[in-house]
Amino acid sequence: MGGTEHLTVQREGATLVLTLNRPDAKNALSLPMLVGLHDGWIEADEDDEIRSIVLTGAGGAFCAGMDLKALAGGGMAGQHYRDRLKADPDLHWKAMLRHHRPRKPVIAAVEGHCVAGGTEILQGTDIRVAGESATFGLFEVRRGLFPIGGSTVRLQRQIPRTHALEMLLTGRPYSAAEAAGIGLIGHVVPDGTALARALEIAELINACGPLAVEAVKASVYETAEMTETDGLAAELTCGWPVFDTADAKEGARAFAEKRPPVYKRA
Repeated sequence: MGGTEHLTVQREGATLVLTLNRPDAKNALSLPMLVGLHDGWIEADEDDEIRSIVLTGAGGAFCAGMDLKALAGGGMAGQHYRDRLKADPDLHWKAMLRHHRPRKPVIAAVEGHCVAGGTEILQGTDIRVAGESATFGLFEVRRGLFPIGGSTVRLQRQIPRTHALEMLLTGRPYSAAEAAGIGLIGHVVPDGTALARALEIAELINACGPLAVEAVKASVYETAEMTETDGLAAELTCGWPVFDTADAKEGARAFAEKRPPVYKRA
């Protein structure tokens, strides 16, 4: 497993847990954090033993966005990672899930601040859990900036446009309850329990056929902007091959024999 000084990686069974680990700065984005995120997504994609990913933050915060203090000063922590950015100028966008979609489900476990770049990364996750005191928002316009992490494109596709525009144009904070009300997050839980709930959801996913899970996720995203006719055709392309797998046969046998299935990604 990888990780950097600002991004920790650990395994919880078949779940890879990525933790933004810069609590003194409310987990504001840094070069070490971006490099660690990028490598974490790749690790999850390449390791068939990993069936789900949980993204969370240390110290009671998720992510406060870009490190504006460092940006104003002309630099960021972890300059020794500059060679990674030179080798792949798209690395930071892949890290923020703007230019990369992991094939495994990604569950966000949010506590505290999840604002600016934090809310932008959130939009790249699949399932979202938040503590009741969590705060969301895209504050960029208040700083004279643009939310270039994908929010002007993705947010209106994930929540009603009127809510997306209000969030984008006012730069105001949103409570967890309000974020759930507009559909930005799916679960609001007591403070301090978001990670536990996310891991519970991950376990439910991990118990399912991994090939089926990955195909379902791929189909949902691939067909999102298609017409219904085109989407249904694409769904067959994604879904039919799953029925010919050994995992599908194992699922049927396990159901008939009233036992938990043992999937082997075959």
